[in-house]
Amino acid sequence: MTSDSAPAPPSGTPARRLRTSRGEFAVVDVPPADGVAARGTALLLPGYTGSKEDFAPVHTLLAARGYRTVAVDGRGQYESDGPADDESAYAQAELARDVLAQAEALGTPVHLVGHSLGGQIARAAVILDHSPFRSLTLVSSGPARISVSQEQRVKLLRDALAVMSMAECWEAILAMGPPEEVGGPARGAGGQEWLRSRWLGTRPAQLLATGRQLCEEPDRVAELAAVPLPFHVLSGERDDTWPVPDLDGMARRLRAHRTVVEGAEHSPAVDRPAPTADALAGFWDARRSG
Repeated sequence: MTSDSAPAPPSGTPARRLRTSRGEFAVVDVPPADGVAARGTALLLPGYTGSKEDFAPVHTLLAARGYRTVAVDGRGQYESDGPADDESAYAQAELARDVLAQAEALGTPVHLVGHSLGGQIARAAVILDHSPFRSLTLVSSGPARISVSQEQRVKLLRDALAVMSMAECWEAILAMGPPEEVGGPARGAGGQEWLRSRWLGTRPAQLLATGRQLCEEPDRVAELAAVPLPFHVLSGERDDTWPVPDLDGMARRLRAHRTVVEGAEHSPAVDRPAPTADALAGFWDARRSG
């Protein structure tokens, strides 16, 4: 992979459009490996300023374990359409209904995985209707609003978006030197020019609306705990967006399976893909997916 390239999906699996009752979404859809018995399907939701490419390092590993993995750009993210200026289109309930439509379009109950912001959207979808899902895995996604330090960075970004173009905001992001959760190029699965291209492809209203959600999200763990699904809380051993002790506490409240990936931070799939994929597949295997 060159410094300017996007993360490469497995050979022969270019991005495609997933048609749903709520429109089309850009996805990377990777089937189980040849000769491996199919064990289930997983729908993967990226985080704030992220995209489907953030899961590129784990697709092949999960395919080898028999899992079809479908990573999706949410409404207004990167290669999925959405209005540029209408924030109401990106209300959490709207994004949750998109996830339900995506699961329905895949044609089978799916394991749902949400990273960071994607975890909060996944949680909202499951609370709204758990029937399309076999399980829920929250990856580096906490019980409520983000940490104060990250909230300050997101607010700075939202303030910049209110007065600057997307291109001007990107230059400001580079000057801020933020962590990956605010789109910085220092971490992530692609080169800096590709990260810039992804940023420019994302709709400003999506960033404004979902950034506000990250800063205002209430604690909905009790609501989620009432849902009859198996839960998995997975994170790195260090996280600046939600403190790891908060993730531990959430897992206890959910009676969830808990995985801490050694050597990983906020994006375990990028930092340590092999143990992350092992943890995901092991959790799914134990739930007798098929």
